[in-house]
Amino acid sequence: MLNAEQIIAAAEAEVGHTDRDATVRDNLNILIDALHDTGGLSPEGERMTERQFIADNANRIEAQRWLEHYPEIHSEPIEAPLFLTGLPRSGTTYFQYLFDRDDRYQLIRTWQTAFPHPPPGWDLTSVDRRKAQWTAMMASRPSFEGFDAMHLYDADGSDECHAVLQSSYGAAGLHNLFDVPDYFDYLLKDLDRVASYQIHKRQLQLLQWRQPRKPWALKYPNHVLAMNDILEVYPDARFLMTHRDPVQTLASICKMTFHLRGMRAQAPVDPVRVGRQMRPFIRRHIDRILAFEHGPLADRVVHVDYYSLAADPVRALRDIHARLAMDTPPALERSVQQWHQDNPKNARGRNDYSIEQWGLDADEIAEEYGDYISHFAIPRESEGIARASLDGHG
Repeated sequence: MLNAEQIIAAAEAEVGHTDRDATVRDNLNILIDALHDTGGLSPEGERMTERQFIADNANRIEAQRWLEHYPEIHSEPIEAPLFLTGLPRSGTTYFQYLFDRDDRYQLIRTWQTAFPHPPPGWDLTSVDRRKAQWTAMMASRPSFEGFDAMHLYDADGSDECHAVLQSSYGAAGLHNLFDVPDYFDYLLKDLDRVASYQIHKRQLQLLQWRQPRKPWALKYPNHVLAMNDILEVYPDARFLMTHRDPVQTLASICKMTFHLRGMRAQAPVDPVRVGRQMRPFIRRHIDRILAFEHGPLADRVVHVDYYSLAADPVRALRDIHARLAMDTPPALERSVQQWHQDNPKNARGRNDYSIEQWGLDADEIAEEYGDYISHFAIPRESEGIARASLDGHG
């Protein structure tokens, strides 16, 4: 049975250092309680989860050890980061890969989230070894058919912030991995999200230490749940937020959640239960977006139409850069255009799904999310694709 004290003790023993992050133990205890109540893990799913939690905690505790030995890392500035966000499944990963063409920014790499230590600037010779470790790990890790079509993921590609936030259990995506609605409630209401983002910042400082400094571009859809908290930790942060038909994003996150939970579950995952949980999951993201939009810091957000971005990313980036008071270098335009041509829709396989398979009604969902749809003038999926296609040929 999962036990928070044993997990953290195992991570401490692995690193040889005592955990100093006061809030994390409580978070893990509450998450494990939720897993015992509703998680429905199989014996192998429980073993997978325990191994992952030990690794997450070991990475986090190892970061503490580095900062104790090298306190100057505390002063490493994280300046003007860009948070790439939006509703889950609204094109944020596509957006991230476009930003990865821009050498003015740095992004977290996939191998860095799994094997962040030693800091890359401390030992550059270990980078190739850790990339190979990541590739071997992914080859042996359970997956599901169609994952590549749902989520871009490459050995040396850019990664999102989930793993970094999961090390303090401040990642809302935990509710996609596990059936833990009570934990998601706790994360929104009681979890110290500022503390989670301070741990997030510490990891960026370690990755940046002794390396050329560039602004970070940091992708995670669930950043929208914590924008005020993020600004407490990163006062000069900006947000780039994609907008897509939320009926489509809900259907897509249901499919992703169904498959992710199925990899660890004892019994077959109930698609209707997934739909019932993901409907308020997306609603609560919408509520946070709209609250921030009507608050005093709304000008920190640059809003991005997903359909225009997907149809003509070069034109969309020019517009985004203009709103950030930046230029768009010709070399970047060529790189983005080439990537767009090399990665057409369905290049990694089709990703088919419908809202009805999760026990949901499209018109009902569109009405429920109508305040968000009307505020940002978001079209339904078919209309958005058709409009962007016309604009692209206009």
